This record gives sequence, C-alpha cells and structure tokens, in this order.
Amino acid sequence: MADYSEVFVGIDTSKLRNAVAIAEGGRNGEVRYLGELENTEAATSKLVKKLAAQHRRLTICYEAGPTGYGLHRLIRLGHECVVVAPSLIPKKPGDRVKTNRRDALNLAKLLRAGELTAVWVPDARHEAMRDLVRAREAAVDDLKSKRQQVLSLLLRLGRHFTGKRTWTRAHMNWLVSQKLAHREQRIAFEEMLLAVRQADERVIRLERAIAAAVPDWSLAGVVTALMAVRGLDLISATIFLAEIGDLSRFASPRQLMAYLGLVPGEESTGDRVWRGGITKAGNHRARRILVECSWSYRHPPRVGKKKLAKVEAAPPAVQEIAWKAQARLTARYRALARRGKRPTLVVTAIARELSGFIWAVSRAVGAPATPAR
Repeated sequence: MADYSEVFVGIDTSKLRNAVAIAEGGRNGEVRYLGELENTEAATSKLVKKLAAQHRRLTICYEAGPTGYGLHRLIRLGHECVVVAPSLIPKKPGDRVKTNRRDALNLAKLLRAGELTAVWVPDARHEAMRDLVRAREAAVDDLKSKRQQVLSLLLRLGRHFTGKRTWTRAHMNWLVSQKLAHREQRIAFEEMLLAVRQADERVIRLERAIAAAVPDWSLAGVVTALMAVRGLDLISATIFLAEIGDLSRFASPRQLMAYLGLVPGEESTGDRVWRGGITKAGNHRARRILVECSWSYRHPPRVGKKKLAKVEAAPPAVQEIAWKAQARLTARYRALARRGKRPTLVVTAIARELSGFIWAVSRAVGAPATPAR
C-alpha cells in the first residue's frame, strides 16, 4: 500500500466530457488512463471519492481554459488541485499527435515530475468582477468598431471633418448636420449613428456598474490607493486588479514585471548575449492598461484639480509613493526621449517601472494576502 499511497491525476477538460489519467507516486510508478466521464459535479465527485478511498493523497490538475474554475472549487475543498498554465506545459517538438487520452496522460506525468506551472485562481466574487470589467472592454471594442463604420462611410463619400479631434461635441454636431444625396445612404448613416449612441450608452452603464461594485470588493482599498498614481483612475485601477488579483502574492516587483511580460526576452549562449523585445507573457489586458496609463508621464509632474481629491483620499505613505513615481517616471521619459528612443519603446519602459510602483502601493496599503494556487 505504501507504493500507491500517493497518485497524481491529470484531467483533460472539455465541454461535455473529461478525460482522466493517473500517475502513481514514485519514479517508476505506473501511469494509466482511466477513461472519460461526464463533465458534471456528480460524476466528478464520484471519481474523486473513489480515488480517495484507494489512495492516501490525491493531487489533481487540469489546464486553464474556457471551462473555468468550477472544477477547482469542487475538488480543492478536500484535495489539492492545480490549474495549469497551458502555454507553459512542456511539449516535445516532434510530437504531432494530440488526443484527449494523450493530454490527460501527459498532464499526470508532468504533475508527478513537478514540471507544471500553476495559475492564480480567483474566488467567485473576484471572478465576477473580472467578468464585469471584461464586459466593459468588449463594449469599448464594439464602440470603436461602430465609430469606424461611420467614418469609413463618410470617407467613401468624400466628407472630412476639419476639426482636431473626432467624436467630440463639435464632431457630433457636424455628423448630424450632414446631408446625403440618396435616401438609402441616409438610412444607413442614421442607423450607424444610432448604433454608436447605443454602444456609447452601454459603455457608460457598465462603467457605472463597476463604480457601484468596487466599494464592496475585497480590493476596494487598493483601488482607492492606486487612483492616487498618475494615469490611473477608477476604471483602469479596477481593470488592472481584476485581471492580476491580489498583488501580495508577488514577493518582489521584478516578479510582477515578469508576470506582466514587460521584461526583455533573452537568448544567450557562451559569450554571446542577445536581448530582444519584451516577452509579452502573462495577462495582456493588464499590460495594455499599464501601457495606456504610461503615456501620461510624457507631461511634467503635477497634481491637477481632478486628481487632487483622489490623492488626498489615499494614505500618506501612498501619496509619497505616487509623487515619487511621478517625479521619477516623467524624468525617465524625457531622458529616454532625448536619447532618440522611439515613443513606443519609451512608454513600455515606463510601464515596466510603473508596475513596480503599483506593487509598492499595494504593499503600503497592506491588502490581505491571498495564497497563490
């Protein structure tokens, strides 16, 4: 019984059925395929109870994907369950066969070998907040698409707005004043404008919902603190924390930078050292938010009227970090620009350092630690 006291279970999940394989503990432990079972709570609970009766310890894993974290929440109450990062699963270059059976067997073997990388699993409330901010992101993308349709129609008709910026009040007045020659084009144009207004209202509703949900969120204090940092407001701070989670799980700012994919890639061998562009690993939504916020550091350091109330709402330690970040990053932006660096490269470098200051703000607030799973 001692040889079989521990088993590692790999589950290849899908919409309707899950493929299951186990690897017995020990270097030479048997690896076998158990088959497929329905992707239901009852079937999964039955399997886990059966394996728990046969073995003293179970360690279970499955890939992060569209099936979500329900399986993890079901299993982890009584046994260890790991949700694996799919992009970091070791793969043989010559392996061209992929089936549910092979994937489950491979997961079990790699889990036993300790070669899998776990992702952080949010609780149900945090996942709900993440769904809300992603719904807002989808609404913004939809608004951009519908605005582009309007501008493309007018471009084909040779209509050009002479103002500096589009979609301002002056631009909207110009749009509604357009007279099109054909009735069919006028109908199409009015429908497009209506779609733009509806998409804009949808974005506003979702942003109001985010603002209403933040006070009851476990990371509300961190959101308030991050709003003191230049470039971050309620929406951007909430999006960043909803995507990343509790920042206390990162032991150092370098870990956060690497997680966000803001560190340079490297290929070095012998005396040859080559460093290229950033890795772009991790959460692309959080990285995009940081890059967008970093453009504000091209301006001289200052605290405007609108920002002053947000700064004063933060603790004194956070205010000090926020001003230090503003002074350093604005100087850093100018220094890199003087050296002839492209603006996009400069902003990426600023975003990397900004993530370090965000990490410091989180530590200063003292958010409750959430263990990484």
